[in-house]
Amino acid sequence: MDLDAGDSPWGDVPSQSAASPGESQPEGAEENSSNQTTTQTTTLSVPRSPARRGPRTPRKISAQATKLEAVDDTADPLGPLGDKSFENNEEAPVPPQKEHFSGRNVRPTSSASQVSSTTGMMDSVDLDEDGLARTRGPPPVQPPADTDAAKRTTQPSVSIEQAAKPTFDITVGDPHKVGDLTSSHIVYQVRTKTTSKAYRHPEFTVSRRYRDFLWLYNSLHNNNPGVVVPPPPEKQAVGRFDTNFVESRRAALERMLNKIAAHPILQHDGDLKIFLESETFNLDIKNKENREPDLGQSKGMFSSLGISVGGGGKFIEHDDWFHDRKIYLDALENQLKALLKAMDTVVAQRKGLAEAAGDFSASLHALASVELSPSLSVPLDGLSELQLRIRELYERQAQQDVLTLGITIDEYIRLIGSVKTAFTQRQKAFHSWHAAESELQKRKHTQEKLLRQGKSQQDRLNQVNADVADAERKVHQARLLFEDMGRLMRNELERFEKEKVEDFKSGVETFLESAVEAQKELIEIWETFLLQLDTEDGSPYYQQAPIGSDTAASGTAIQPEAAAPAASEQEA
Repeated sequence: MDLDAGDSPWGDVPSQSAASPGESQPEGAEENSSNQTTTQTTTLSVPRSPARRGPRTPRKISAQATKLEAVDDTADPLGPLGDKSFENNEEAPVPPQKEHFSGRNVRPTSSASQVSSTTGMMDSVDLDEDGLARTRGPPPVQPPADTDAAKRTTQPSVSIEQAAKPTFDITVGDPHKVGDLTSSHIVYQVRTKTTSKAYRHPEFTVSRRYRDFLWLYNSLHNNNPGVVVPPPPEKQAVGRFDTNFVESRRAALERMLNKIAAHPILQHDGDLKIFLESETFNLDIKNKENREPDLGQSKGMFSSLGISVGGGGKFIEHDDWFHDRKIYLDALENQLKALLKAMDTVVAQRKGLAEAAGDFSASLHALASVELSPSLSVPLDGLSELQLRIRELYERQAQQDVLTLGITIDEYIRLIGSVKTAFTQRQKAFHSWHAAESELQKRKHTQEKLLRQGKSQQDRLNQVNADVADAERKVHQARLLFEDMGRLMRNELERFEKEKVEDFKSGVETFLESAVEAQKELIEIWETFLLQLDTEDGSPYYQQAPIGSDTAASGTAIQPEAAAPAASEQEA
C-alpha cells in the first residue's frame, strides 16, 4: 500500500540517517525532518539512568514546544520503545556504595569502573585501623596520612620554651671536716651538670660550706621578692659533726639546690651562677657588695626602685584568697610539726630497739662463754650474733626513716617559713605603696598652697611640681610592684601545692618500701638461724651439710617445717 510520508507513522524512519552537508534534500523531506525532530525530542525527553547519560545536544526551544503538542499518540510504537528503554535503564544494577564515600567527587563513568573504584576504596578502609577514612584524600594516599596522624597523637610535640629551658643536675657530696679546733666546719663538693649557655662549662665542681648556702638563700629572697625560695636546713650547734646529722644535712642541701635550679625564675639569678660556678667565691661576694652597697638583706628590689621599706602600721588583708591561704599555711605548719614530732618518736624507738638488741647480744655472749655444754653454748653464741645483725638493721632503718619521710616533713616546715617571708615582703610592698601615696598628698598640698599665693613663688613652685611628679612616679612603681607581687605569689603558691603533693607521695612510697625490705630482711635472718639450729640437731636430712656451711645458711636444704617431723621421729 502506497502511503504518503506525512501520513505514515513510520515516516520518520527513512530520515534517521542524516544527509551530508553537500547533498540537497527533496521538498517532501522537510516534513520528514520535522517529524524526526519531534521524535528525537520525545525520545530525549525520556529520563535516562545517570550511568548512561551522554553529552547533551543543543535543542531548538520553539520546535520542541510546537511538536510536543502535535505528537500525542499512545499507540505510537516509539512510546513503548522509549518506555522499554526506560525500564531497562531502571533495571540496570546500581553498584553498591559505602556511606562513608558518598561525599567524595568520584565520576561514575561506568558500572565496572564504579565497582573497581569502590572496591579499591573499601580495601583502603579495611587497612585503616584508626577510623579516619572520612578525610578527603584519595584512597592510595590515605594510609600514610593516617599513619602520620597516629604518630602525631602518640608523640606529642614539645613547646619551644620547654625545649629551650636549661636543665641542671646538681649533687652535693664528699662532706669532710676542715679547720682547727676553734674554726672547724664541714665542706661539701657541689658538682653541677647543666645545658645552660650562661655557664662556662657543662660540668664543674666547687667547694662550699653551710654559710655559703645560707648566703644564697638570703640573696635569692632579696633579689626576687614574692618568690618562694627553697630553704637550707637549720643550724645545729650540738652534734653537727655526727655522721647521721652530716648525711641528713647533705641530702637537704642537695634537694635545696636542685629545686632552686628547677625554678623558672631562680635558675636565671646571677647569685646562683656565682654560687655554682665561682672558684673565688668569697672574693666575688665582697666585690658584689662593694658594687651594690645599697642592696642589703633588708632592702633588695625596693631600694633599687627608690622606695623606702618600712614596717608601717598593722597590715589588714583585704584579699580573701590570700587571707584563706595564710590560715591554711598556719594550720599546715602545725600539723607538719606534730607529724615530725611523732616521726622523731618512731626513730627514737627504733634506736632504742637497736640498743636493746645490742645489750641482749652482749648478755647472750657472756652466757655462752661460761656454758660448759657445747650443745647449748653454740646456739647461744649464734643467737648473740643474730642480735647484733638485728641491731644493725634497726639502726639502718631509723636512718632511712629520717632520710625518706623525715627530711620531707622538715623541708616543708622550712618551706612554709619561706612562704611566710614572701607574705611579709608583700606586706612591706603594701606599706611602701601607701607611704608613697601619703608623701604624694603632702606634695600636692604644698603645690596647691603655692598656687594660691600667685607668681611670687615661681621658683619654689617649679621645684614642688617636680617633687609631685617624682612622688607620682614612686606611687605608680609601688602600686605596680605590689600588684605584680600578688600575681607572682599566686603562681608560687600553686606551684608549692603541686610540688608538695608529689614530694610527700614519693616520700611515703620510699618510706613504705624501706619498711617492707627491712621486715623481709629480718624474717630471712630468723629463718636462716632456725635452719642452722636444725642442722646442728643431727637430723638425717642435714648429715651431709656441715654446721655453718653456705648451704645451711642460704636455706637451700629442706625447710624447717620438713625437718621438725624428722627430728621428732628420731627422738622417738
